[in-house]
Amino acid sequence: QVQVVETGGGLVQPGGSLRLSCAASGSISRIYAMGWYRQTPGKQRELVATITSGSRINYADSVKGRFTISRENAKNTVYLQMNSLKPEDTAVYYCNADLSGTYSPRRDYWGQGTQVTVSS
Repeated sequence: QVQVVETGGGLVQPGGSLRLSCAASGSISRIYAMGWYRQTPGKQRELVATITSGSRINYADSVKGRFTISRENAKNTVYLQMNSLKPEDTAVYYCNADLSGTYSPRRDYWGQGTQVTVSS
């Protein structure tokens, strides 16, 4: 069984910073990529940033220059450093892990989501 757990959301003022963490655990054979997505009420979930096992990184245009994704392979953990936060960054942030399990085929796993609110 595989679990993906996010931590680090909260309330921050505009211009502030937050760091999200996400750890994948359990019967994991190989992680191909991990990333962050976000969703607001009434809208589809959108990509924020992803990083592959080969460290190829992709950012949404709206967060380029402000957010940084990084990965600690030994801990199956991915981080999202969010700086210069704006009210429009307010959303539930979900971690995604593209992986194959020891006893299961390759597929996407999602965390439960963590709320990020940017407000004065």
